[in-house]
This record gives sequence, C-alpha cells and structure tokens, in this order.
Amino acid sequence: MKIPMLDLSEQYKTLREDILGVLDEVMTSSQFILGSNVKKLESSIAEYCNVKHGVGVANGSDALHISLMACGVKEGDEVITTPFTFFATAGAIARCNATPVFVDIDPVTFNIDANQIEDKITAKTKAIIPVHLYGQMADMTKINEIAKAHNLYVIEDAAQAIGATHRGHHVGELGDTATLSFFPTKNLGAYGDAGMVVTNNDDLMEKMRVIRVHGSKPKYHHHVLGYNSRIDEMQAAILNVKFPHLDEWGKKRRKIASRYTEMLTGKVAGQLITPVESKDSYHVFHQYTIRVEKRDELQNHLKENGISTMIYYPVPLHLQPVFSDLGYKEGDFPQTEKAVKEAISLPMFPELKEEQQQYVVDSIVKFFQ
Repeated sequence: MKIPMLDLSEQYKTLREDILGVLDEVMTSSQFILGSNVKKLESSIAEYCNVKHGVGVANGSDALHISLMACGVKEGDEVITTPFTFFATAGAIARCNATPVFVDIDPVTFNIDANQIEDKITAKTKAIIPVHLYGQMADMTKINEIAKAHNLYVIEDAAQAIGATHRGHHVGELGDTATLSFFPTKNLGAYGDAGMVVTNNDDLMEKMRVIRVHGSKPKYHHHVLGYNSRIDEMQAAILNVKFPHLDEWGKKRRKIASRYTEMLTGKVAGQLITPVESKDSYHVFHQYTIRVEKRDELQNHLKENGISTMIYYPVPLHLQPVFSDLGYKEGDFPQTEKAVKEAISLPMFPELKEEQQQYVVDSIVKFFQ
C-alpha cells in the first residue's frame, strides 16, 4: 500500500465543478487584482477569526514581514520567537533588519515556552512572535500578560493554525495581528501561494493595506516604502469555494488524530510519544507529529513500506548558517535540539481512510517488534 503524506486530489474531486465555475467567472470578469473575490475572502476570514479586518497578501511569509513593518519594527530592534519553526518566521524579522531572539520550546506542545520569554526581553525588544505549531496555539494568556507589561506587539504566526482556539479565542483575537498561510498543503489551502493578515487594529490594517501596494496612497503617491504583495483574485476565488468546508475538514482531522493516538497508545505504548492537546486548546492538527528516539530509522522503515512522512524541522533556526552571526551554538536550546532529532509527522489529511491509518500503525508496530 502507498500512503502519501498529503493527497489533495480527493478533495479536488469533490469541489471540481464549483472551482472551475468560479475560475471561469474570474476570467470572464477580467478583474484579476484585488477584486470582489479578495474582498469577500478578507471579510469571511476576519469574521471567522472574530476580528474586524483581513488584509490579503501574496503568501504567509509576506504576511509576517508586512505585520512587522506595520508595527514599526526596524534596524536595531529585537523580536522574540521560537527556533523550532519554518524559516519564514525569523526570516521576516531579519528582512526588517531587526534581530531574532530565540526562546526554547515547551517539549509537550512544541510551541514557544512562555515561561522563558521574559528573561529575553531587553530595551531593544519590540515584539513577540509566537508560532502556533502543527495546529495548536501557544500559551497566549501568558504571552499577552508579558507583552502588556513590557508594551510589546504580539504577532501570531498562525500559518498552520487557522481554526484553532485558545480558551475559546480564535487566532487573531489575542494578538495585535495574526498571519495566515494558504499554501496548498495548509488546512485551508489555495492552488498556489496566498496569505492574509487579520487584525482588530484599524491603524495597523490601514498601514498594511498601503504597504502591500508599493506603499502608495493614493495610487502613484508613495509616502512609505512598501512592496508588491497582493493575494491573487483567482486564488481568492478558489479559497472562497473551500472556506465553507474548513470546520468540517478540521473535525475530520481531529478524528483521524484521535484514532492515531488510540491505536498507537494501545500497540506501542512507551515506544513513542503522541501529540498532546493542551486543556485550553482546540487543536486543528495541521500535522500529526510524534516523537521517537530512533526517528530516522523509523522514517526509513516507513518509506520502505510505501508510507510518506515529513520531518518538521530537521535544523533549528539558531543553528542555520544564515543566522550564524547571531552567535548561537549547539546546546543553547536543549528542548528544541532534542525535538529536531525526534519529531516526525505522519500522513494527515481529511480524506485519509481508516484502512490507510491502520496500515501506517501496523508498520510502526512492526518497526518496534
């Protein structure tokens, strides 16, 4: 049996006629940039996140950069974040000529350890970027307490966590901004690059809308240095078709995750660590990530049995060559460095069949036997 990490083809089959229909409408209208589909998507996502504004941009990486720019992050500033995340989080900080300051992770959730943040705050600190990794929100209660005490911006990196909640609050409600990615593999994915920033802050919204169109307002009048980062009208049309299914897909992901945990706990208890949903969280399981000491050996075994897996992420950001000038060394963040050697994500998508899951689990059991 061949089990892919992600299979988008089954989802497309169920939506094909609707998607082709809206694409034809866009082509017929010849309105390709910041048209009615973008406005509809911005409104829908903002309402879903219980905030006032959505600002569609070209991708999730730009969403982070534009958020930082709107918050006034510049050269000489420091921004606190996690070293256990995709490169874009720290890359956006560096592109503002600011300095990423890393904090180790909570080994249970993989998210930034909020209890270690305050020790890293200096007079140069301007913002905190918690990453809601794998679909579970960080401890936003503690993070916001710290941010308020030190007058810092909070930018939620929610690229993997649309639909997740913390104490009943959606991504976006608890930060000054929250950034979303609609990369095709995400829980709500386009058929190309796309992203969004959501916010309750009118001033930040206005700044971000100006930044995404070369910093011009009105057109051809430039008062700030922005750049070209707009969500594509065709991608917005596709996302408008897919968006009403998001919660249903999220429930299916949670059911698949629950089944994985039940089967693995019953058959290989003590051999690996399954994901934990915090008591304050609603986890949307963008990834189902386990921890195994012999991770690489397990991955090779599963590959030999036709099962695709992914390692998110094999090299922590503080040890990436591009950030060598920051002066970090191996051993600085022990929980992160342990996680990069143990974490492995199993196949996860709403259309994953029970017999496919059973095959994955049986293959894992055989590895330990």
